[in-house]
Amino acid sequence: MLRRPEEKIKELSEITIKSDTRDILSHAAIQAEALDDYFLVDMDAHVTETQFWPEIINLIDNDVIKQMGQAMMMRPGPSTALLNQMPGLMFQNVYGRIPHQLTLAEPVDGAACHHFTELMRRAMDSMGLDYQVVFPTPMLVLGMHPQDDIEVAVGRAYDRWLVERILPEDERIKGLLYLPFNTPQACLDIVRDFGNAPGVIGFTVCATRNKPVHHDSYMKLYAMIEETGKPLTFHSGYHWGDPSFAQLNRFISMHSISFVHYSLIHVANWVINGLPERFPGLKIVWVESGLAWIPFIMQRLDHEFMMRVCEAPALKRPPSEYIREMYFTSQPLEKTNMKLLQATFEAINAETQLLYASDWPHWDFDPPTAITTIPFLSEQAKRNILGLNAARVFNLEVKRTRPKARDVLAARRQTGNGA
Repeated sequence: MLRRPEEKIKELSEITIKSDTRDILSHAAIQAEALDDYFLVDMDAHVTETQFWPEIINLIDNDVIKQMGQAMMMRPGPSTALLNQMPGLMFQNVYGRIPHQLTLAEPVDGAACHHFTELMRRAMDSMGLDYQVVFPTPMLVLGMHPQDDIEVAVGRAYDRWLVERILPEDERIKGLLYLPFNTPQACLDIVRDFGNAPGVIGFTVCATRNKPVHHDSYMKLYAMIEETGKPLTFHSGYHWGDPSFAQLNRFISMHSISFVHYSLIHVANWVINGLPERFPGLKIVWVESGLAWIPFIMQRLDHEFMMRVCEAPALKRPPSEYIREMYFTSQPLEKTNMKLLQATFEAINAETQLLYASDWPHWDFDPPTAITTIPFLSEQAKRNILGLNAARVFNLEVKRTRPKARDVLAARRQTGNGA
């Protein structure tokens, strides 16, 4: 009787906060070989900025607030000096089962570049990305901070850190400037001071906040951003401390609803108050709310609009037509019902309006194959969503900037850690 030769099975190490990004993404690196001729842009990746918090605190312009932050960091324990902590944040890592969600503390050489730059390079190479756009993480809820001056000081310091420390080190890393939206004048100052910095491709409002986007105080800001030709993004998030979610007793419930909740409110206000007509050249991108909510708000607003046109006098078309001209990011991509997903793609003109996003290194991140494995997409649609749409929206040069996937895999195998 012939015996099948025994295969060597590699024992995988436990993933911790010190695990190498290239090991965590080893399967993505293998998948990247099939995407070697694609132009790939990741519209949404994250830095856990508190991992480098002393650097950011030291860049605060306001001497009093900077001293407050420095003093807080001198005390024992993990420091999130000046930030507003919120219920539920620690649940993101699924009760400790996905530790890299909290921070990536893997060792790096540190001689050639900033620690975070090296982490980004490892992720980009593993997933086969030409460009990756970085967002903050704990600061996503800074819009709920009870002190507006803290948001201004911390937001501006983060932008300085991004522009001065990170973006100059690698052309593949692109940044969106954090706008402290609770203080419109501070947003104008940031667009003026940093909007033309190399690597800055747009501006972002962290959408977890209670400021109405249609308020008159923001009109100068929208006009200024429109003149730059760069997009304005609204990155959603959650806040279990919001009274709307007080009756939700599970993180899964709150997390499912809250990301969509803030996007729904801001989209409704943006469209019904006629901002697409007032700023027709301003490109708007909605980030990290998934896609399932969009057909709902399109159909719901159209239904109401047909009966109450007088309440939206600035609109020349149904609300859904303006929404269909906006841009959306793919993550988290709801794929449990392909018929619904296909209808959603058709409703939003996904072939021209959808941008691939990984949300790396968060617990629910999507690799590029989340797009290429969708059965109803044409080859051209996949290429558009994975990079060409982003190039058009963010004025990116379509060129290969990443190494060959096979070279990435070979280099990793030489270290003895490859898949």
